[in-house]
Amino acid sequence: MATVVTKRNKLREYLSKPYARELIKNEDGTWYARVVELKGCMTEGDTEEEALEALDDAMKGWLEVAIEDKEPIPEPLESRSFSGKFVVRVPRTMHRDLAKRAEIEGVSLNQFVLTALAKEVRGGKD
Repeated sequence: MATVVTKRNKLREYLSKPYARELIKNEDGTWYARVVELKGCMTEGDTEEEALEALDDAMKGWLEVAIEDKEPIPEPLESRSFSGKFVVRVPRTMHRDLAKRAEIEGVSLNQFVLTALAKEVRGGKD
């Protein structure tokens, strides 16, 4: 017997996925919350709890509209697989400068770029 996929079942499935939630305290003491993978899915609250509760409602509404409009819905970052390899095109002068810096540091170009990217991802902290 074929399984009928209803909009409600589809919504329930997406709501159960491990989407990344970001919570940031605003300067005025309120809280900004968003679902990282769902562009435009964001809200605010007076407390962390209110912001996260409002985010659940915002996410449900975001997904309902996307499902209704048959828009593509990104998968959570956690469920994606990453090979650890990507290609970046840079201007020749930047390639030259990176290679020179790597040579000065006594490391390979890959190691130098990996270290620079890791530092950037950590927010410039050594």
